[in-house]
Amino acid sequence: MGFFYVKALHIIFVVTWFAGLFYIVRLFIYYAEAAEKPEPEKSILQRQLALMQKRLWYGITWPSAVLTLIFGLTILHLYGSIPGWLVWKLAFVGGLYIYHFLCHRIYKQQQQGILKYNSTQLRIWNEVATLFLISIVFLVVLKSSLSMLWGILGLILFSAMLLLAIRIYKKVREAGS
Repeated sequence: MGFFYVKALHIIFVVTWFAGLFYIVRLFIYYAEAAEKPEPEKSILQRQLALMQKRLWYGITWPSAVLTLIFGLTILHLYGSIPGWLVWKLAFVGGLYIYHFLCHRIYKQQQQGILKYNSTQLRIWNEVATLFLISIVFLVVLKSSLSMLWGILGLILFSAMLLLAIRIYKKVREAGS
């Protein structure tokens, strides 16, 4: 019975971690867009967005990432042996933690007022977490290498569709300005 409690807690913190990752990049986008506003609007928006970033990052996203790791390692220990699909899942999770650390770098830069990425680049960056989410969920649910192959092909197609949607959105947005 303890295994299912640990698994439930793991899933809860995975959900809150992803929520934080999705929202932090949206805040990065808004911060970058605020830089294009005239003063005093620019300063007011960036100060508020930096505060929102800080509260989200340290209040939700980081704690959720740590608790996800703790409960995930506990589940791994309770499993005993590692099935093949779990090795792939762990590889994707490792990639997700790299994404998390890269988001932390962007967070630190924006907290210092440094903008290295424009809003379009950040919109594309925002979709990386979606790709990890889809990959991990399909792998956990299907637990099959063949399904993994189809999943990767689907993921590539989905990525292309996302990039196309971002371009279309940008054109529509620019036409409306």
